[in-house]
Amino acid sequence: MPVHAASPAVADGFADRVRTLEDELLAPGATRSYPAARRVAEEDCGLRTPFQRDRDRVVHAKAFRRLKHKTQVFPSPAGDHYRTRLTHTLEVTGIARTVARALRLNEDLVEVIGLAHDLGHPPFGHIGEEVLDACLRERFGTGFRHYEHSLRVVDEIERLNLTDPVRDGILHHSGRAAAPATPEGAIVRVVDRIAYINHDIDDALRAGVIGPADLPAEELAVLGHGGSQRIDALVHDLVEHSEYTGAIVQGERAGRAMGRLRAFMFERVYLGPQARREHAKIQTVVRTLFDHFCAHPDQLPVEGPGTTTGERVTDYLAGMTDRFATGAFEALVVPRPFA
Repeated sequence: MPVHAASPAVADGFADRVRTLEDELLAPGATRSYPAARRVAEEDCGLRTPFQRDRDRVVHAKAFRRLKHKTQVFPSPAGDHYRTRLTHTLEVTGIARTVARALRLNEDLVEVIGLAHDLGHPPFGHIGEEVLDACLRERFGTGFRHYEHSLRVVDEIERLNLTDPVRDGILHHSGRAAAPATPEGAIVRVVDRIAYINHDIDDALRAGVIGPADLPAEELAVLGHGGSQRIDALVHDLVEHSEYTGAIVQGERAGRAMGRLRAFMFERVYLGPQARREHAKIQTVVRTLFDHFCAHPDQLPVEGPGTTTGERVTDYLAGMTDRFATGAFEALVVPRPFA
């Protein structure tokens, strides 16, 4: 007999209490925790909502742990204070929970979408994604989008059996994808951009890629001169306009200023001269690994859901951390000492 079976009083009434609290506290348009719609039906937990259970599955996933060694903007940074894909994920999740609480939406749902949204990101950040996408288009006529691969990670590779609202939020968190089906998913979609623009500015300043005088003055006058000020201003703007309109939207002035800041970052940082210098190196690493494993699929891991060479190579490369990919590349091209 399970150790908890003799005293189930708390667990027996948990779901009903959550339903009652959500009816009292959440906004009418908020996503309710019950019933849990999953690809494979399963019994609910007696002490966690379905979205809390999804959160725990994500945090315990191998793909989540690997985020700590994946690039956010600067590949393999030497300093300890640069963002990684994991710290970006945590910043998005924290900000998104703030917005959800202020709007009386489902914080548990926002949290798990935030934690899972970048699980499918390949090594070396957006440059790595760009190169992998080009490789797949050239050889297989397919392509790669990290938000689609994030869903593949939770559905097929890790088999987490997450709820449908979480899966929808993961798939639609990028501005390149269709709109999310829930307001909670829409929060993560906007907050992802709020977070990365501002923390990437911080990292670019720390790295000396840009200086304070380079930042566009008009946008700073609207949003603030410090990263915390800008995030605070954008969060307040998002909450107030969303409450007023009944949809997850930014105000025109703040949204336009943030859009110009994003364009500045693409021009000067993401696609700037220093990033492009690293681009050539990253392209060499990713293309070498891609071509090698396409030619030698027998060297790929046996386990995994991929049924074609393209799927198997994509799953393997996209799952690599920066340092694993670098090590695999060196093993292929750097001569080993002869004993």
